[in-house]
Amino acid sequence: MRGWVLYDGACRLCTGGARRFGRLLRKHGFELAALQTPWVSEHLGLTPGSDPVEMIVLLPDGKVFGGADGIVQITSRIWWAWPLFALARIPGVMPLLRVMYRRVAANRYCFNGACLTSRQTRWVDTLPLLLLPILTLFTREILPAWVFMWLLAFSLYFGCKWLTWRRALRENRAVSQWISLGYLFAWVGMDAKTFLRGRGAGVAPVKRDWFLAATKTLLGTVVIWSVTRNFLAPYPLAAGWVGMTGVVLCLHFGCFQLLALAWQKAGVNAQPIMRRPLQTASLTEFWGRRWNAAFHHLAQDLAFRPLLRSCGVFGATLLVFLLSGLVHELVISLPARGGYGLPTGYFLIQGLGVVFERTRFARRLGLGRGWRGWLFTVLCAAGPAFWLFHPVFIHHIILPMLHALGAT
Repeated sequence: MRGWVLYDGACRLCTGGARRFGRLLRKHGFELAALQTPWVSEHLGLTPGSDPVEMIVLLPDGKVFGGADGIVQITSRIWWAWPLFALARIPGVMPLLRVMYRRVAANRYCFNGACLTSRQTRWVDTLPLLLLPILTLFTREILPAWVFMWLLAFSLYFGCKWLTWRRALRENRAVSQWISLGYLFAWVGMDAKTFLRGRGAGVAPVKRDWFLAATKTLLGTVVIWSVTRNFLAPYPLAAGWVGMTGVVLCLHFGCFQLLALAWQKAGVNAQPIMRRPLQTASLTEFWGRRWNAAFHHLAQDLAFRPLLRSCGVFGATLLVFLLSGLVHELVISLPARGGYGLPTGYFLIQGLGVVFERTRFARRLGLGRGWRGWLFTVLCAAGPAFWLFHPVFIHHIILPMLHALGAT
């Protein structure tokens, strides 16, 4: 026997889970009991009649693990559940899992009809964002590392698309089916409210925009399939960086820009996700308006605004950048099987830079405007870039991907 799984016997969701997974848990050495059972209350020192805070895993040696820590303990003892255990070992992930578990536990009685249906619906909206990445982890040992990276990135991306789409639908139910399908499958941005307004809200693009976007696409293609192969073959790390730059230029600045122009031509207000980042005058403007606006919209709606009231501007800013670092750990370090902590460190530097830029001392130095602001932005964003796309990622992901594409 490996221990006891103790659950809230007054919770319909909890008892249903116990029935559903009881056979599996017993097969792996765990017995189940309700937290309201007299011997359990006595052993754990629970006050009779009080509502349990979380499920508990009680091991034979007397150790007690509650909530997310208990779930991780169970997964560490089931061979096919190891991806969740491995995920929890990444620095910073365990606190995030604890917060998620506490959120579910605090609202567990909503599932028996005691709460509003809208609240249940919002919980369901997040399921793809939670389940798709976890299911993708099971392919880690099957797929090439670079394919696994793209699949994991897409699972996170589609989970976020679904979540933003559902949230926007609650405010605007008169949305065309074709516009919804276009947002989900034919647009890369995350500003669902603006996009779903449909025709009549866009600005017609000019010929110059089409020419610039096509030029960037062509230039990125040349960098990928010509420069990396003919000039940088003896220098793998440099070839990886240049090839990765070509991919970003071709996709983010080229193809995605052309896609935005096509939607604008159709009358939909689809703004490019890359908005002339080299013209920025401040680090705040760079991350807030010019670089990857899709992630900015997500961070603003799902993280910064909810955190602002309780943490203030300073705390909310740092926590958003920390969350961004953890997401990049999943997409960069986990597939590369190394470099853990470097992407998180990179984004913490960005957060500290944004906070510092708003101080009086920084304003006296001229940061946030003019050439000083531009130089400060370049030093912060590009200087530690090797932490974000570290050598392990280049060697294990980018170079094999370029080789598979015939670029090296």
